[in-house]
Amino acid sequence: MLLALLLIGAGIGLRDPSNVDEERFLGIALEMLQNGSWIIPHRADQIYPDKPPLFMWIVALLVRVTGSPKVALFLPALLAGAVTTGCLYDLGRRLWNRRTGVAAALLFLACVQTYNVLRAGQLDGLLCLWISLGMYGLVRHLMAGPAWGWFYVACVAMGFGVITKVIGFLPLFMLLPYAWAVRHDWRGVGPVPREAWRWALGLGLMLAAVAVWALPLAATVLLQGDAESLAYVRDVTLRQTAERYTNAWMHREPAWYFVVNVIPEVWLPLVLGLPWLVPAWRRQFAQRDGRLLVLLGWALLIVLFFSLSTGKRKLYIFPALLGAVLAVAPLVPWLLRKWFGGRPRAQRVFSGIVAAWFVAWFVAGFVEPLREGPNPHRQVMHAAAELTGGADLLLIEWREGHWLFARQPIVHFGFQSGAGVEEAARWLRVHPQAFALVPGRELSRCFAPDKARAVGETSRAEWFVVGPDADNGQCHAELPAREFRFAWQTPI
Repeated sequence: MLLALLLIGAGIGLRDPSNVDEERFLGIALEMLQNGSWIIPHRADQIYPDKPPLFMWIVALLVRVTGSPKVALFLPALLAGAVTTGCLYDLGRRLWNRRTGVAAALLFLACVQTYNVLRAGQLDGLLCLWISLGMYGLVRHLMAGPAWGWFYVACVAMGFGVITKVIGFLPLFMLLPYAWAVRHDWRGVGPVPREAWRWALGLGLMLAAVAVWALPLAATVLLQGDAESLAYVRDVTLRQTAERYTNAWMHREPAWYFVVNVIPEVWLPLVLGLPWLVPAWRRQFAQRDGRLLVLLGWALLIVLFFSLSTGKRKLYIFPALLGAVLAVAPLVPWLLRKWFGGRPRAQRVFSGIVAAWFVAWFVAGFVEPLREGPNPHRQVMHAAAELTGGADLLLIEWREGHWLFARQPIVHFGFQSGAGVEEAARWLRVHPQAFALVPGRELSRCFAPDKARAVGETSRAEWFVVGPDADNGQCHAELPAREFRFAWQTPI
């Protein structure tokens, strides 16, 4: 676990939030602290409907504790990495032996996807904490139990996983291969404890964990009763779950995407052993090893579950890595004997490669922030504030970074509202003391380029500040029905 903290935490606090997810979640957490929008999250004063708020709650708490948003955003994933490493070690030790536990922990820390997910300030890092605790508790109960206390820990963890990213229930998939193994008398799995009230209590604890947010949300919606709150409930419970799974509007990929495009890349170096692992697993199945059936079956079910969805992202299958690591770990000593047995020099070379691999991940934690540099939105918004004297600034075609790094009051018509330069020109005529931030590719449609002032460039556009004097008189759009206003009390 200390090694996990060292490797995953290398360079923590050195880099800005550097992608839309990190900018969004940190911004929502900071807005919660400022405006008290704890139950229904807001993004620049507009309801953010995509995710439950638990991750943002924890980030907000950590901002209060640490005083550093750039540290607080990445701490949940760092904690998750350490806890997951400990869970994998202990399960390997209990189900097989200590050497297997060490192999499981090191394999997890060696995989590329571990760092892709756990060094990012995204809610999938916190989700990993709940998934690993859910997996650990169920395995302790089903294969090294019965252990009702750990089963209840698993249920609470899965409940918190649901209010982190809905799919916190994934450890329950383990019950399918477990039931099959018990029914067919495979070794290594415990009998099903026939105490219905205890199982029901676990379900109740899971629902109680969900209710930590669901009950205040229901009370808020009933008291407010406005259309926006009701729309938020529909979005977060239906559109972002069932609809996104069955008919995704982004990240659409073919069914084979994870197996062909993702696992060979992000599960390195684990996948390098597959030519030897697959025959070995076949022999273990022939010997009716229920431990392998449950753990590998769980990993495959997760991959299958997300493969059937129309929307796919690489990080979706990260929980499956936990089961895969435990399925591989018992075979590591056998693999090393097969590859290097009787060749001391080859063993030393391999040990050197392993050490260099981990050192490289540690060094990368310090190199990556230097290579990425500051978030370009920081420069854009700082320059805009200086050029406008801190006046109101209208945002169009904006991203989360503009809001997060804003140093003056901002106005917008809604995230992804479709409002553009034509609406900006009309708005400036109504607000002659204000300014607008406009992407360069749209500038000349409504404004005189020679009266616009460049403030910097992001990955999406070069940005210019314009005032009413830059209006070329060519645009006459109607203003949107609603505008949102927001200002940071203490800019980041």
